[in-house]
Amino acid sequence: MTLKRIILTFLMAMTLSGAFAETTFTVKPPRGVYEGDKFPITFKLTDGHSNNIKVQPITGCTLLYGPSTSTSQSYQIINGKASSSSTVEFTYFYRAGEAGTYTIPAATVVVDGKQMSTKQMTFTVMPRADRDKPASQRPVTIDDPDTQAAGRQVNANDVFVRIILSRPSAYEQEAIACTIKLYTKYSISSFMPTKQPSFDGFLIQEVDLQPSLNEIETYNGQEYMTALLKKCIIFPQQSGKLTINSGNYDISVVQYDNVNMGLFQVRQPREAKIKVSSNSASINILPLPTPQPDGFFGAVGRFSIDSKLVGNSFRTNDPATLIYTISGTGNIKYVKEPVIDFPSEFEQYTPKSDIQAEVQGNDVTGSMTVEYTFVPQSVGDFTIGSDKFVYFDPSTKQYVTLTTPSYNLKVAKGVSTPSTTEKKDIEAKNTDIRHIHQGDKGLARNHKPTVLKTYYWILYAILIIGLIAAIYIYGRNARLHADITGRRQSKANKIARKRLKAAAGFMNAGDADKFYEEMLRAVWGYLSDKLSIPVSQLSRDNIVSRLSDKGYPAEVTDSLIAVLDECEMARYTPDSSSQVDRVYNQGVEAINRMENCKLN
Repeated sequence: MTLKRIILTFLMAMTLSGAFAETTFTVKPPRGVYEGDKFPITFKLTDGHSNNIKVQPITGCTLLYGPSTSTSQSYQIINGKASSSSTVEFTYFYRAGEAGTYTIPAATVVVDGKQMSTKQMTFTVMPRADRDKPASQRPVTIDDPDTQAAGRQVNANDVFVRIILSRPSAYEQEAIACTIKLYTKYSISSFMPTKQPSFDGFLIQEVDLQPSLNEIETYNGQEYMTALLKKCIIFPQQSGKLTINSGNYDISVVQYDNVNMGLFQVRQPREAKIKVSSNSASINILPLPTPQPDGFFGAVGRFSIDSKLVGNSFRTNDPATLIYTISGTGNIKYVKEPVIDFPSEFEQYTPKSDIQAEVQGNDVTGSMTVEYTFVPQSVGDFTIGSDKFVYFDPSTKQYVTLTTPSYNLKVAKGVSTPSTTEKKDIEAKNTDIRHIHQGDKGLARNHKPTVLKTYYWILYAILIIGLIAAIYIYGRNARLHADITGRRQSKANKIARKRLKAAAGFMNAGDADKFYEEMLRAVWGYLSDKLSIPVSQLSRDNIVSRLSDKGYPAEVTDSLIAVLDECEMARYTPDSSSQVDRVYNQGVEAINRMENCKLN
């Protein structure tokens, strides 16, 4: 009975997880088609069920038969979270016509009463005469190893990296999806970033992913194997034209050499090393409309708010809680905590905030919950004022104002309220009066004024010196607090030491990924504080330029940049745990060298 219940629970969990999956409908175009060839076109319905598919004719090609339908179901459990996926594939077979470019019209299918359609795709039919050409004269194709011969030059359109932005323009603080994708006609044996693209002027939220060449994509009429190297959601912090600078990569591609073994030939792989630079991507950032309404503190997206008061009765000196929740899509991680209008008779504690956000599609969705703890100090009737939350909605290009309700509280006297002390008369007792002593008291007239004594002037001098020292210390502290840049510079080494200590902990624990992440935080944070460079403007070029302007020797600059490059490269290296000791020592040495450098 228990086993049946477990299996039933597991199947229900799979069914529910599949029910909330996103339904997609896509088409897979054919590859390597020549005149007169028979070829398939597959329409793929994921996480949906339907047999009502409508396909339009392909002009210039002859439909032979179809659809041939196949279904599949998959289940998986990752980190204790169960999920399922179902796939229905409809395959049609055609006869190719004359050489040229053909268009696959959008197909439609109805799922749960909702009509879905594929994107219009194109494919190329090559002349039959091209099939008889030597492999060296045919263009490189992903499924023809003969065209990937060793020694053949790898052209720019054979392997390249693209930076792709989800939109050509956006408002300040509006979410933009940025993907960095590898396109290749060759298999890849090694991939090493030597310079990462820089995101000056943006805040970034990266998406965790594992790059793999598992997708076929048609780009500019040619087919490529693709790998998603990086995806992140970026939030522009200023208006104007912002540019994501290109990255550089060292790539080893696999080519093939035919070796004559007498009766037969053997195809052996050979590596060819190439250097690839990605494109630079620019986007026009629009300023937020002015005038900005009162209560707007930079929230951009689509949000809703809710507040609730915990409890129904309130007493003095008993803590109570007001919970404020902001939910929606946009720059939720960078929204400022609302300022609540509490009565002056309430003692307030530091608000506790919790942000839960995740990337969904090309945006960030989540919620921010803020708990305000307060303690009434007086008995009576009080009102917690309503709050106004203002955000900018890019879809409507308007500011939206949301208002929370006000709360009326009746505060009663608490049991823990200290009682007022009553004054009591003190009864004098006769025993507290002593008898008058009679006789010679030994009085003398040799009294010396205190001002004429030595210790008086010593104490006076000490007080004067102490006052002067206090004034000096106060003035120095005031200047340090006013000089935020100087304070950051003075604390840069101390903060870096703490982060290096944390990195050493990860190193000793054998966690290479967290070690390199903490080393990058330590070095980037140290340079940001030491050189007074805002985090949004941190880049390799800016650091080199600022170090040079301040007169640091070239070896100091080279050692710091080397550490950054080592950490960045290690994040893309399959096994980099063996290098952690060397990278850690390089980082410590580079920071010590910069600290000990004496500038003119």
